[in-house]
Amino acid sequence: MRLEQIVIDSNDPGKLVRFWAELLGGEPVNREHGWAHVEPPGGVRMSFQPVPERKDVKNRLHLDFQVDDIEASVVKAVSLGATREGVVHTDEQGSFQVMRDPEGNEFCFVR
Repeated sequence: MRLEQIVIDSNDPGKLVRFWAELLGGEPVNREHGWAHVEPPGGVRMSFQPVPERKDVKNRLHLDFQVDDIEASVVKAVSLGATREGVVHTDEQGSFQVMRDPEGNEFCFVR
């Protein structure tokens, strides 16, 4: 068994796939029935499924992205439409910054 893809509900899959493709690399692909996906180099395919409802509460699952420079990654993500949540946190595991993609889905940059 292996992880095939991560599927994220989205109000606008075409827009969200472009954000993630710009952030992680790879080419955004628009598919039939409103779906879209991107296959980041060295990563797992991220697919975006069209749904009518908006995100209202905290995700039960989020993605962590290992980065060399948290602040530089934040600047890039914000320039693409993400938002920063709070400040960089540091604990015994390292440092992380909570972010939200353009539709409000949480993810983190970790170092």
